[in-house]
Amino acid sequence: MFAKLGTLMDRYRWPVIGLWLAVTVAGAVFGGGLFDRLATTSTNRADSESAVAQQRIDELAPEGSMVIAVIEGKDVYDPGLNASVTKAGQEIKAMAGVKEVHDLYNGPGGQIGADNMSSTVRVELDPALGEDAREQLEDKVKARLKQIEAPKVTVGGTKLAERAFGEQSVRDLAIGESIALVALLVALVLIFGGVIAAGLPLAVALVGVTGSLLLLLVLSFATKVSEYSLNVVTLLGIGLAVDYSLLIVARFREERLLREPAEALVEAVARSGRAVAISGIAVAATLAGLTVFAEPLLAAVALGGAAVVVLATVAALTLVPALLSLAKERIPAAGEGRFTFRTDLLARLATKAQQSPGPVALGVTVGLLVLAAPLLGANFANSDARALPHSNEARQAYDALQQKFNNNHPEDVVVLVQAGPERADVRMFMNQINNQLNAQVFRQEVRPDVPKGWTVLDLTPKGEVGGEESLELVRKVRAMSTPFPKWVTGPSAEVIDYQDSLARRLPIAVLIVLVVTVVVLFLLTGSVVIPLKAVLMNLLTLIATLGVLVVVFQWGWGQLPLFFDSWGGIDLTTPVLLFVFIFGLSMDYEVFLLARIKEEYDQRPDTNRAVLRGITKSGPVVTAAAICIVIVFLGFTVGGLVAVKEIGVGMTVAVIIDVTVVRGLLLPALMTMLDSWNWWAPKFLGPLGATPATSAPRPPKKAAPASGSKAASIAKAGSGAKAGSGSEAAPGSTAATTSGSTAAAAPAGTTAVSPADELTVEVPAPRPPSEELTVEVPALSRKPPADTPPVDNV
Repeated sequence: MFAKLGTLMDRYRWPVIGLWLAVTVAGAVFGGGLFDRLATTSTNRADSESAVAQQRIDELAPEGSMVIAVIEGKDVYDPGLNASVTKAGQEIKAMAGVKEVHDLYNGPGGQIGADNMSSTVRVELDPALGEDAREQLEDKVKARLKQIEAPKVTVGGTKLAERAFGEQSVRDLAIGESIALVALLVALVLIFGGVIAAGLPLAVALVGVTGSLLLLLVLSFATKVSEYSLNVVTLLGIGLAVDYSLLIVARFREERLLREPAEALVEAVARSGRAVAISGIAVAATLAGLTVFAEPLLAAVALGGAAVVVLATVAALTLVPALLSLAKERIPAAGEGRFTFRTDLLARLATKAQQSPGPVALGVTVGLLVLAAPLLGANFANSDARALPHSNEARQAYDALQQKFNNNHPEDVVVLVQAGPERADVRMFMNQINNQLNAQVFRQEVRPDVPKGWTVLDLTPKGEVGGEESLELVRKVRAMSTPFPKWVTGPSAEVIDYQDSLARRLPIAVLIVLVVTVVVLFLLTGSVVIPLKAVLMNLLTLIATLGVLVVVFQWGWGQLPLFFDSWGGIDLTTPVLLFVFIFGLSMDYEVFLLARIKEEYDQRPDTNRAVLRGITKSGPVVTAAAICIVIVFLGFTVGGLVAVKEIGVGMTVAVIIDVTVVRGLLLPALMTMLDSWNWWAPKFLGPLGATPATSAPRPPKKAAPASGSKAASIAKAGSGAKAGSGSEAAPGSTAATTSGSTAAAAPAGTTAVSPADELTVEVPAPRPPSEELTVEVPALSRKPPADTPPVDNV
């Protein structure tokens, strides 16, 4: 199937390239419209208790957007400051769409800071304003507040902070993509030894960027797409596009050592195309598993991510072969070119692991569990303005309000009661809160202007923002028995609802990911042991990565090198997204390695030999792919949003752990220990699994036999004798032939190649059991040691 695809792409290269060029142009022209459709998406489902309560409160006593100015650096009783604030308040009050203005000098609602040198101005906008009108009015109010005569005036508010998130996200995306693409070009030139070969994966990455914008634009008409989703999905799309393209180009360069360019292209697609398709299907399916959570943010990432992965896979399987067909004569074979990228890191690690498989497996497992230990104290919560860079004005206003006016207390826990405050049972409920929950409640207030028959209580928790006290308060209020219906909402309640929703649906998502992993790897290898082993290794990578994230972000150890301010937690969405992304990318490298190991095992069913040769041959490609995708992820850590940094750092750590420790040490150690059990599967599943590869290697392009060679020589047949079943070997020799092939007569101890290019090898007998057969290819002068397979160039 994939060989046929390679042939078609070679034949119809210009139409294929033209089609992808049209997609790229369309994405560049129309994709920009996505930025006008980006929207803030909620982390919680619409039927969660906190969402239902907030929706009802908005209907009963709607409150408009708040714009808050913090005035600092001047005595609050200064007459000049008084006059300046009063004038600003009057002018703002006169603006159409402004509902209320509260300051220290005119009416209630004014605040004096703890230092007696700061005060606030709070402007409430009309809740009936549309989004565009509200944003325009917010800008006008902010501009007028900035004109107050004081040493420092910072303006913020919830909606302004949300807008700051969006704007920062777009800036981060532009910076991250620019850095990543430039660094990728340099890395790919060094890896492939030439600009043309390096340009192919980069071209697919560019198609991935513009195509992603186009796909997300279409998706935005069906569901909300947030700035955060755009960043995460684009990051994943670029990384996979480069990974898949690099695998095919690297295999093409390797095949060029043995074949003419056209044949090398077909063989590269036939071999690597299958691995790319399997990996793409697996990653897209695991991303689709996020939809079971039904949270708007995760649903947008799931749908967008799955679509972008399909785009990257199809581009790698079609555009890369078409471009290779166009430039195949100008792309050097492996080991040729100005630069030569060589690494035997994975081969060396695998050799060490196979020498002492038990201690290596134990040591790696213990090491990863140690890295995961900080996860036991993880604080997962919703990001707020603290996740913005400190240079952002909305973040500065938030910090000033918390430190000088709110004593760093968390935001209020809001209780909606379906009964009026005049009822005795409602007053008794309020007394219960004061008496029984005084360890958690700092202040309790009844919200005014609520319609008859309803009560809204604002409970200010004790403790600090993000602390356990506010979460405990939500749980205890919800657990209190009352004769009337009640609901609890607020930021802390939203966190609990989100955690509970994830906990309920996580088993389903895990099951989907595990089923996809097991099925895909079973179809690749025909084994049920290898998929289960892969799942366990991926879980170790995941928990080790999350443990590192806790240290870097929650503990704040990465503040200096990564330029952020720790807010004492990890965003709630990060572990869920990393779970899916890590399993998806780990499947990439698992498929790349296992496809080559299975190829070697099909040729000679010796597990230890197949593992070492498979890792040695695919190791440079996997290492190069890991370097490229790490560059992409690191490009997104230079932005200002902490939540995006968490994903970038998390994926970087996961790839480094997975490619070195897990694939280089743990995988070969476990496969050596399991030996023939690696390939076990129940008999009734046998017909469904992978079948051994049947295509035999073609002869090298240059096959002049070396005189006096002690190894078998390879030569084209001029006339044939039947080989395979029923063929006769020379006396005292063993004939290894391809069944049913027609080979030329060859002297005993030589290899004859049939006109159909199928290989027949006659091995002199007797032969010591420990000695391996060595076939010398005259066109390739290098001969590896008997116990170590050759290290292939990418």
